[in-house]
Amino acid sequence: MSEQPMTEPPTSEPPTSGIDPTGQVAGWWGTAVSRMAPGVIELRGRPVQDLIGTTGLSTMIWLMLRGEPPAPAQADLLEAALVAGVDHGPQAPSIAIARMAATCGIGLNGAVASAVNTLGDSHGGAGEQCVELLDQILRREATGLGLAAATEEVVAEWPRYLPGFGHRFHPRDPRRDPLLALVDRAVRDGVVPGHHLRAGLAVEARLAARSRPVPMNIDGCTAIIYAELGFPAPLARGLFVLSRSIGILAHAWEETQQGRRNKGPIPRDILPAHLP
Repeated sequence: MSEQPMTEPPTSEPPTSGIDPTGQVAGWWGTAVSRMAPGVIELRGRPVQDLIGTTGLSTMIWLMLRGEPPAPAQADLLEAALVAGVDHGPQAPSIAIARMAATCGIGLNGAVASAVNTLGDSHGGAGEQCVELLDQILRREATGLGLAAATEEVVAEWPRYLPGFGHRFHPRDPRRDPLLALVDRAVRDGVVPGHHLRAGLAVEARLAARSRPVPMNIDGCTAIIYAELGFPAPLARGLFVLSRSIGILAHAWEETQQGRRNKGPIPRDILPAHLP
């Protein structure tokens, strides 16, 4: 009896067709995030029809970024952070720009894009930077230093501005206490480990001991949540952008209903100072 020829093991090579005979084009755009074919839409391997009506937005965000759905308690904590960062009024540059852009005839998509594009290192990047700060403290602690000593070293080496702490409007950010209470409860329930919470509170304690109380702001609190949930630092900014986009859209839409055209940053009867 002759031996049967050995079959080749399955590979992850892209599919071929008459249009793309080598599979080179399909491979160029290969992705694990989604799959689309005639009559098929899958998101992270799950048919979209199974997600519609059964999956909340925060769970969907986690699924798309991480590949697996979160536990309900994880989704709830993520949602709390997303809700907290939605808006901070027209004094925030991104909101002001959304409102001005909405009066320039570029449509809601242009107004939202204009605003989102201002969320850079100075306005919108503090959450990412705070995760990096807390990560450094925890790495220093892992070398054998006590948490207070690790915090002292990292803060001393950091540039003067500490991201995630203090607020130019609020002596104590009203979002701090409810967010940190949720993190504390999640630590007690075993949902998150609590390491970044310890590091954030250590920075607060260090600042209070050296000068005056400088509580965490929204960027610091949400940085702790995103890091505790396992999101890397760059996604802390990305998630903030998603959150703030809701407020941006609301302000842009409101502005379009008020009938102004070419709205500038100051009322027309106030002229900027002339510098010699």
